[in-house]
Amino acid sequence: MTWEERVQAVESHGFTTRQAGFLTTVMLHSGVCMGRHYCTFGHIAYGQKMHDFFARLLARKMATVRPCGHNRALIYHVHSRPLYEAIGDPNNRHRKPMALARAIERLMVLDAVLEDRALTWLGTEGDKVNYFTLSRPVPRPELPSVTYHGVGTSTVRYFVDKWPIGVSNDERATVFLYLMTRPSPVEFRAFLEHHADLLRALPEWTVRLLVPQHLRKATGAFTTAFLEQVAMPLRPETRDELRWYFDARQSGIGTRDTRFLRATEAFAAPRFQALYRVWRERGDSVVQASVSPSLADVIARDVGRLECRVLTHRYRHLSPLLATA
Repeated sequence: MTWEERVQAVESHGFTTRQAGFLTTVMLHSGVCMGRHYCTFGHIAYGQKMHDFFARLLARKMATVRPCGHNRALIYHVHSRPLYEAIGDPNNRHRKPMALARAIERLMVLDAVLEDRALTWLGTEGDKVNYFTLSRPVPRPELPSVTYHGVGTSTVRYFVDKWPIGVSNDERATVFLYLMTRPSPVEFRAFLEHHADLLRALPEWTVRLLVPQHLRKATGAFTTAFLEQVAMPLRPETRDELRWYFDARQSGIGTRDTRFLRATEAFAAPRFQALYRVWRERGDSVVQASVSPSLADVIARDVGRLECRVLTHRYRHLSPLLATA
């Protein structure tokens, strides 16, 4: 479904175009919102119109509300199945109840989406797959994916990190959001490795790191992780030894061998731990691609970049016990 089709479908449930556009945005990217988000989206003052809109959602049981750490802060969770059916995604995970910490993380993402309305934001797995395979086009094997194995079956899921992706009107620039939730960039490294093939296929891209204010001091560690993970290609001989080490590590064969012990020490850095994690999911293509200079080249030409954006709003007051916001 297109954005316009989704908004029209939500409008058919008795909402204005502005209300339907806002609800569509929330359902696609967060599932939760606060009153100020509606005011930002609609360019209206914080007041009666906002209160009436949310009161109506609650009265129709299309949303629930929860108080937060601050006694005046309210988070609204839009969970109505008919509304999610209207946007073509009735099983969207945003419908499910969530812990307060996760809800606040999603509020951060919603703030980032609303802050940059010049981009078209892709929220669902289907939207992202369709865009990159049909509009670019990018072969499916180059999309970030994880294969889940069951009894006699396997399922490939794409873009499992779930972060929104923004595309410019001319479809040249692509912005990948990533929310910093802890000071260590371990998960960020894996995110970069999962997306490396897709980044190589794009002419221009930005990884936009969303930084909560209380984690600003960790920005340097994430910048270092970005450069190590995507801007420093390995030498072919290092790649070959790394492939051998990964095979030996997974099989458990020769773990007391001198070569294995030497490789364990050589590849103990976080960069290689992230590579090993993604290698187990995607195979040798991950190691093979590690020698490619293409990402280092686009970064050097400043058409591939990391952008660290400190979030304007503060969130810690929403939960006194919250560690990630």
